[in-house]
Amino acid sequence: MTGRLLLLILLANPAGMLGADLGQIKAEPNLEKRSKLALDYAESSLKSARSAYASGDTEKTTGLIAEVSSAVELAESSLKETGKNPRKSPKYFKHAETETHTILKKIEGFQDEMNVSDRPMLDALRAKVQQVHDDLLMGIMQGKHK
Repeated sequence: MTGRLLLLILLANPAGMLGADLGQIKAEPNLEKRSKLALDYAESSLKSARSAYASGDTEKTTGLIAEVSSAVELAESSLKETGKNPRKSPKYFKHAETETHTILKKIEGFQDEMNVSDRPMLDALRAKVQQVHDDLLMGIMQGKHK
């Protein structure tokens, strides 16, 4: 998918890549845009997971939680692939850091709303997003990205 076509899809669909999957996002040649799209997808998938959980569909919830994790990993790896120093070119790194912080807060809220016995299903996701967030923050502060 070309960048222009992707932009047209984004403009036509106010929710962004809501109808897309990670495969389409991986096809974005601009690594920084890919990172942003992946984080938007992660947030959308988390919202869908919350809805699926509310309707009692645990299997769909688990699948969507895995999608959130994959999207956050894609965002992180895309930024790493740029080869840029986060301290010297912070724009997309800072965006990713703030978005992962927002996603973390939403995960915590979701987990608080869950039945106590179901809460562990979000533990691995929470740890992964926290690790990505911390790595991004340290990269911005120190000028290195793991």
